[in-house]
Amino acid sequence: MKIDRISKLHNYGVYRDFSWPTNLTDFGQYNLIYGWNATGKTTLSRLFRDIELRRKPSIGGEVTLRIDGHEIKGDEFPQSTLQIRVFNREYVSESIFPIGGGDVPPIFVVGKDSVEKQKEADRLKKVREANEKELQNAKSAQKQAEMAFDKYCTDRAKVIKDTLRASGKNAYNNYNKTDYQGRAQKMATDGDAAAHQLDESARDKLLAQHRATPKAEVPLVAFTLPDLKGLADSVQGLLGTTVTSSAIQALKDDSELAEWVRDGLGLHKDHKANKCLFCEQPLPEGRLAALDAHFNAEYERLLESINDQIQALETTRKQADDLQIPVRAVFYDDLSDDYDAAEKMLRDALATVRSFVGTLIEVLNGKKAQPFKASSLTVTVPSIDTNAVDGVNEVIRRHNTASDKFASRVKAARDKLALDMIAETLDEFVKLRDSVQTAASKIKPFRDVIDQLKAEVTEIERDIREHQQPAEELNEDLKRYLGHSDIQLTIKDTGYSITRNGEPANMLSEGEMTAIALLYFLKSLNGRDFDPPNGVVVLDDPVSSLDANAMHLAFSLIRDRTADAGQIFVLTHNFAFFRQVRNWLRYVPGQRSKDSTKQPARFFMLECVEQDGKRASALRPLDQLLYRYESEYHFLFASVYRFANGPTPEGLEACYGMPNIARRLLESFLAFRHPDAFNNMWGALREVATSDEARKGCILNFVQTYSHGPGTGQPEHDPSVLGESRSILQEILALIKSEDSGHYAAMKNLVDPAEDKEGTA
Repeated sequence: MKIDRISKLHNYGVYRDFSWPTNLTDFGQYNLIYGWNATGKTTLSRLFRDIELRRKPSIGGEVTLRIDGHEIKGDEFPQSTLQIRVFNREYVSESIFPIGGGDVPPIFVVGKDSVEKQKEADRLKKVREANEKELQNAKSAQKQAEMAFDKYCTDRAKVIKDTLRASGKNAYNNYNKTDYQGRAQKMATDGDAAAHQLDESARDKLLAQHRATPKAEVPLVAFTLPDLKGLADSVQGLLGTTVTSSAIQALKDDSELAEWVRDGLGLHKDHKANKCLFCEQPLPEGRLAALDAHFNAEYERLLESINDQIQALETTRKQADDLQIPVRAVFYDDLSDDYDAAEKMLRDALATVRSFVGTLIEVLNGKKAQPFKASSLTVTVPSIDTNAVDGVNEVIRRHNTASDKFASRVKAARDKLALDMIAETLDEFVKLRDSVQTAASKIKPFRDVIDQLKAEVTEIERDIREHQQPAEELNEDLKRYLGHSDIQLTIKDTGYSITRNGEPANMLSEGEMTAIALLYFLKSLNGRDFDPPNGVVVLDDPVSSLDANAMHLAFSLIRDRTADAGQIFVLTHNFAFFRQVRNWLRYVPGQRSKDSTKQPARFFMLECVEQDGKRASALRPLDQLLYRYESEYHFLFASVYRFANGPTPEGLEACYGMPNIARRLLESFLAFRHPDAFNNMWGALREVATSDEARKGCILNFVQTYSHGPGTGQPEHDPSVLGESRSILQEILALIKSEDSGHYAAMKNLVDPAEDKEGTA
């Protein structure tokens, strides 16, 4: 696909009412457009940029292009399928420092599916950016609502906390906005705020309960009184038990003697003695056997049972002695009398237990001395209140119940007071809460869309993140272009960041920025999202701010790396660069064809004209002086000569471009004639052989004041002075003629209408 012509531009920047002239050939494969500043080059490049970015004309107006024989209006640009890449100042700004210094977009290597994927990624990013803006607005609104709601909850929680704080265990000592918010939310949901509102009297009573002090709980007495009747029965059973054996009468009747002999029998057995250990006389035959028969196993079992019972009784008595009973002071006053009675009953029962158990122990010790005799318990079993412990614990339970009720009563009072304060302010709470919910509800749809778009873009970029080799190649180009390797492109994510000696390059010169942008642009033509043979390449002043050496290399790179482009547009005001491109295009294959419609290269120029009394731009065939000659001076002279000797312009707009042209003409002429006054126009003018100093001053004022743009440079000068353009230009020509008449005559012949047309573009 290629652009055939610009069919119509109406109110598109300086193009007031432009239609493609009938004498102007269509665009070719190679197109060189020469024009001074303010003649509309940037506007044209912006038009091409609109097509590249698939957007409607960015500066409005009516636009119609002919592309591959079809008329396409500006409103149809978003649907255009033309592959086009535009290098202009907008591109430099976006590529080098999009926002005060940013990352260069990625260059992608050629790939089968890359074009559609990159287009889709770009489209999704734009949609995401639009949603992110809306999300930020929604978040801002939500944040404001949340701050107002949060402050309100914090303030109300503080009021409740300050009102209900108290020493000891109290949930309201740490009451905060979360507590308030949670309970207020429940009240709003339940719709029972009215039920929690208190009158003044009820509120005062609850405040009094809130300020009261409770007593601590008392642990229960863990003890069981023994069954005295059961103990007595056990002892009686042992007392009635006798030992049956071959008893020795003397031992049977004398318990002390029996105990002494029993111990001695054990010693003799331990020592295996056959003599009496006391008198060392031989033991009578059969004496040890007789003693064994007296102290038999049954005898031993009875004594062991008695000892076990005594031990159990000792334990019972010790438990009664060690029992800890609460003191009277820990109880509420209203329970003191009841506790005294219960305590006395328990202490009396414990005393009875201790006394009776002691008696039983004595009786059992007596039984140990008379194992061969049966006896009876003669002690009466005392009566005790076996519920005495329960009596004490019942008072303790009543005390603890009172404590529990007191604590719950205080807690209930505080809870009711808190609910009353919440109910009082619930309407404002609901209002602010609903504001937050409304704001929050607007966020999720944007976030869901953004998350989905991010995921899709990430997936696409994962497929196209293949730019390592282009980065290395581009750095090599920079090294050759700048003569050093200080400036480098470092890979970052799917693109590059610009560094100088390894650090972020925050202060690039305009020349460095142009160099990086141009090399990057030329490299991107081999990217996977552009097909050069089927694409259009536009370069608007690609050598701006470059020195001569860099400009020559730039031209060489442009020529080499656009060689396979389907169509090329070069727009420039730099005559040196224009001359290089012109000389290149003169010799492209097929350019010498006599049929101009078959020549691949076309040459155009932009001029300022007057339309309806306003300055406008027009695209015309390149002036033959620019096409034929190597010097810009020929064209400058012709422009001044033709304007000075042509028809009088109808308005000031037609004159705006002439001061700039006149200035360049004078600078070139005077620099040659008076090189000693170079860069000092007034000094050079004073050297001119004419005595009319007033006219020199008028000429100087004209070219100095009006040669830098469409408006006046000094507010004290009246723009109407431009109306004198023809007469001043005539004075300039007269000045050149008086200084060098031969030169003037030769230049005049070049612009004669009868000039040879051979070699026209």
